[in-house]
Amino acid sequence: MSSDDERLEALLDYLKGTRGFDFTAYKRSSLVRRIEKRQQAVSHESYEAYQAYLAAHPEEFGLLFNTILINVTSFFRDPEVWGHMKSQIVPHMLAGSRPDGAIRVWSAGCASGEEAYTLAMILAEELGVEAFRRRVKIYASDVDEDALMQARHAIYTASQVEDVPPELLSKYFERVDDRYLFHKDVRRSVIFGRHDLVQDAPISRVNLLVCRNTLMYFTRETQARVLNRFHFALRNGGFLLMGRAELLLTHGELFTPVELKARVFTKTVAQTVQDTMPPAEREEEKATMSNDDRLQVLSLESDPVARVVVRPDGTVSSANSRARALFRLTHQDVGKRLQDLEMSYRPIELRSMIQDAMSQHRAVARKEIPWPTDVGESRYLDLEVLPLVDAFGETLGVQLSFSDVSRYRRLQEELERSKNELETAYEELQSSNEELETTNEELQSTNEELETTNEELQSTNEELETMNEELQSTNEELETTNTELRMRSDELNTANAFLASILTGLEVAVIVVDPKLQVLAWNHRAEDLWGLRADEVQGRHLMNLDIGLPVEPLRQPIRAVLAGEAQRAELTVECRNRRGKSIRCPVRCTPLSGANGETLGVILLMEEVPVPSP
Repeated sequence: MSSDDERLEALLDYLKGTRGFDFTAYKRSSLVRRIEKRQQAVSHESYEAYQAYLAAHPEEFGLLFNTILINVTSFFRDPEVWGHMKSQIVPHMLAGSRPDGAIRVWSAGCASGEEAYTLAMILAEELGVEAFRRRVKIYASDVDEDALMQARHAIYTASQVEDVPPELLSKYFERVDDRYLFHKDVRRSVIFGRHDLVQDAPISRVNLLVCRNTLMYFTRETQARVLNRFHFALRNGGFLLMGRAELLLTHGELFTPVELKARVFTKTVAQTVQDTMPPAEREEEKATMSNDDRLQVLSLESDPVARVVVRPDGTVSSANSRARALFRLTHQDVGKRLQDLEMSYRPIELRSMIQDAMSQHRAVARKEIPWPTDVGESRYLDLEVLPLVDAFGETLGVQLSFSDVSRYRRLQEELERSKNELETAYEELQSSNEELETTNEELQSTNEELETTNEELQSTNEELETMNEELQSTNEELETTNTELRMRSDELNTANAFLASILTGLEVAVIVVDPKLQVLAWNHRAEDLWGLRADEVQGRHLMNLDIGLPVEPLRQPIRAVLAGEAQRAELTVECRNRRGKSIRCPVRCTPLSGANGETLGVILLMEEVPVPSP
């Protein structure tokens, strides 16, 4: 485990110990992205610094949890799925229950409640509101208390209910000012509560279980554990509705597909959930302790294929027992540079193959490499050098797989000899049978490879769906920020228009300059008095303006006001207006003060006083 991984685990342990949130079952790639988002928001790059920030600022816990627990949901999300649910699944489920029997529904990972209320509307439409209230209980659960509080209030904005069909909106929602309140009589049948899918016992005897785009945040081991609990929760014949990124093709012993496109499954009735659980799972239920890591190590060690993993720097990361026996490696050789070991050039030069695999980002293979044994027997190995690339395209190392194909080579040689020696129809039939068996083995191998590829594609799909929901959450935050910015911009435009109206309405000329004596404001009366428009003088130095006002006498009073030596300066200058008429111009200089009392410039007020005729 790298130092960054250790620091991340330490942070997760801290969250679990201080606030009771256990995120160790979540996929690390998604966790790292969401935590880094909060770290950037508070300007802390390392996990240790962010942990210290959490300790000093308790309010950050809520912001972090809201960021990790992505609450992306909506009414009738994926309409085609809900259409199939309404037309096919719900009628079949109701037909399989007693006329007055109770119907129990569990919405796991309900977030702010839109999905649970969608279920309520569909069932109420099918049964009628009175029968719905009498027969149906919808249990909606999540780990986010803030989201559950919003769900209990059942108040939504116009944008949140825009996907609700108009006839259902008018029937099940009440307009309150600019918001919509869900029907209180129907709402009584929906029970919200905090529930951790990983740690808490499942709700039992459920007819319909809806868990959409929630499992994709968990690791594969955690997903399997939760699915076992879902199997226990469902009645025989009960239905499970999953999200777009979640398929259960590898859990056929628990669930049978009903409609793959809509992600609908039914409970496979074979044996009790206790019987389907492996012994390790039953022990975990008793002791909350997992042996997954040890199980993975034992699986690798017992692999009949010799496997060696090499890091990008050329050091050996791991070698299973088959590889150690084949190449006479010891545990001390793990961590050494491959070029220092005999296996780097015997039975074949590995370094060039490793370099080709990493540079070309593809597997490099060699077939039937001779490998002499101590007793002189010829053996043959198939070698595959496979680059190990994570979801972000970064090459983390290479895996060397050595498959012993000596038996297949000998069989091929014997088969060739048999073909030359045997001439009868029986011998030809036997040969054909052997070829058929070989083909069957190849097809079985191909099928296994396709299953493996499907698992990898499924994992990639889940990761993409996770990132899509994260981007949707970020987009909603940006929309909120843009709304606030538009409001601020409207307020600023209103204030500017108000100020411009005041300046226009004044009967005196108003000129505002900054500390560099550059013109900031020039009202309509100043344009009429001196003959220059505001856009002609904006940003220009007052002393460089060619107008009928002698500006040099103004320099000293302006400087005195800027320096704080005087709060007000007045003088009268002889000048000519834009028509060439001689006038007297009383000028008053007052400071332009900022919010903190600093002087941001000078305001010049000028009036036109006609010069008496001689």
